[in-house]
Amino acid sequence: MKIVLLDAITFGDTDLSGFDKLGEVTIYQKTLPQETLERIKETDVVVTNKVVITKEVMQQCPNLKLIAIAATGMNNIDLDAARSLGIEVRNVAGYSTASVVQHTFAMLLYLLEHSRYYDDAVKSGSYSRSGVFTDVSRPFWEVAGKKWGIIGLGAIGKGVAEAASAFGAEILYYSTSGKNSFAKYKRVELDELLQECSIVSVHAPLNERTKNLLGYEKLVKVKEGSIILNLGRGGIIDEAAAAKIVDEKELYIGLDVFEKEPLPKDSPLLQVAHKERLYLTPHIAWTSREAREKLIKGVIANIKEICC
Repeated sequence: MKIVLLDAITFGDTDLSGFDKLGEVTIYQKTLPQETLERIKETDVVVTNKVVITKEVMQQCPNLKLIAIAATGMNNIDLDAARSLGIEVRNVAGYSTASVVQHTFAMLLYLLEHSRYYDDAVKSGSYSRSGVFTDVSRPFWEVAGKKWGIIGLGAIGKGVAEAASAFGAEILYYSTSGKNSFAKYKRVELDELLQECSIVSVHAPLNERTKNLLGYEKLVKVKEGSIILNLGRGGIIDEAAAAKIVDEKELYIGLDVFEKEPLPKDSPLLQVAHKERLYLTPHIAWTSREAREKLIKGVIANIKEICC
């Protein structure tokens, strides 16, 4: 069995030797769109994280039995074409829940407690020169007693809700499908969530209901001093609107995902004046060592189930 990994760079230093027990393995660190067909046309199994596999490519791969997605999202594969061609497509769900929940709090606390400012204050020597044992020039508030709004109450959203509850927050949530109901927390409409909550975190998929869900007209409804985090998918928060709003009011926004990745050099997010109100990380919430190990184990399990 021939197995091709198309974008192994996304796995970092994770041990990939388990694939060797399954067949003949070829590993590419990166694959450009124009390279995809040549690299997989003779293979039985393709492992891809974000490399796109189109209908046209699949039609020219007569041996292809399985597209093993090293991720949860499957929007990089033409699923209808795969189905019609008899090609199995499998993803891995749940591997990164703890990692994303943890990064949600890392982003929150960085913004909430003005971590960059205070770290710089000490390292620059300004604290040493102040003659005062503390610095309260950038006040922060406690999560306890505040309302935390969650957009997308799936496994990750519920994990964030549990952790936020432990901090003493009151949980509200908005169902992007309009169908989900979870009695443990209060379900509200989007406008109420945005107006009432001091913290809003997004953990929803990108689809026709969530595309630009938080545009400028929604962001202006959020009260001063609040924090909005997107750890769902890029495109749910309008990036131009986010860049505009942080320069107009004291609103703090943390983004781990972007509409186009990597973030273009001319993105409005890189042009804001109030950079302290914006925290950007390069789609890393899913990448804890443990999560990547679970992911590879899940991919290998899918290959064994379908092809062995």
